[in-house]
Amino acid sequence: MADILFGQSYFLRFDPKLWAAMQPYPPLGTLYAASLMRQQGYNVALFDAMLAESEAEWAQALDQHKPRYAVLYEDNFNYLSKMCLSRMRDSASTMIKAARERACTIIVCGADASDHPAEYLAQGADFILRGEGEMTLRDLMEKLTGNLDIPLPDIPSLAYSDGEQMKITAHRPVMRDVDSLPFPAWDLVDVERYRPVWRERHGYYSMNMVTTRGCPYHCNWCAKPIWGQGYVSRSPENVVAEMKWLKETYHPDHVWFADDIMGLKPGWWERFADLVEAQYARIPFKCLSRADLILRQDTSVGALNRAGCEIVWIGAESGSQKILDAMEKGTKVEQIAAAARRLQQAGIRVGFFLQFGYPGETLPVARQDPRL
Repeated sequence: MADILFGQSYFLRFDPKLWAAMQPYPPLGTLYAASLMRQQGYNVALFDAMLAESEAEWAQALDQHKPRYAVLYEDNFNYLSKMCLSRMRDSASTMIKAARERACTIIVCGADASDHPAEYLAQGADFILRGEGEMTLRDLMEKLTGNLDIPLPDIPSLAYSDGEQMKITAHRPVMRDVDSLPFPAWDLVDVERYRPVWRERHGYYSMNMVTTRGCPYHCNWCAKPIWGQGYVSRSPENVVAEMKWLKETYHPDHVWFADDIMGLKPGWWERFADLVEAQYARIPFKCLSRADLILRQDTSVGALNRAGCEIVWIGAESGSQKILDAMEKGTKVEQIAAAARRLQQAGIRVGFFLQFGYPGETLPVARQDPRL
């Protein structure tokens, strides 16, 4: 039996295009929350929806673990979860109903639930963790189990019903000392279910990590229900310690750093590369960045190379300066081209995130700059 059964509502099988691409990653945000709750003394279990057949497997996990608390904690680091697909919301509703039928206390955390708490409460959830969830979940669990004598209205970033109307408590500031969190609870994941999928489809096995939370930039198409405009970075020392542990424990061939923006702080890449080399923690990886950040420091690209970077995905978005300005992107077309050249000259491949059909874009505008 478990005190808490964690789950998430993103089923790769229900996303046909991504199912065809078949690059599955366990729910890292969920693993962080589970690890923290275990550190607090709770017995935890995980239902991993990523490779599951359907919501029926969640019902089976409820029957197996018989939890008192069912926590749907979405992976707020994975862009697939942050897209808030309607199919995910349907799955969450089905999973809430199954937990309700088993008399669980139901707690939900995720981008969609943060934006639309009333809809999740109406489906049967008892509590919604709004925004960054770990500390709110910790305080709520301590309250519900009688370990913390605090009124519900005094727990920040919470939404719940008092029987007549929805109550929303004050906003909780995001965590600053993210190094204090325990590493994700990878032991709860059936790693050997993922490894052959990756090896058979792609020839290597990839695991996911994050080094930061949030993004401080102002792209006006980007929804930010979890961290807002906040940006918090782990120390290079903490990241490399986790990287070395993953390498020695699970032997991945590759890492996806799922950060929105990795290495924003000046000097971070250089320190990270030094530690990776010194501790023999090198694992080939891919990450996300911005064109202006790649060009900011002459040493950054060399550090990326030394640390093991194989590909950088740049949020290029458009080859039209008119559209970039309309997006409030804060970058120039020339920077995108220059950053790509610099990375390629260092032997690092480049991927572009691109948007088509942004308001005001026409076909002639889209063809404006032939360099991209």
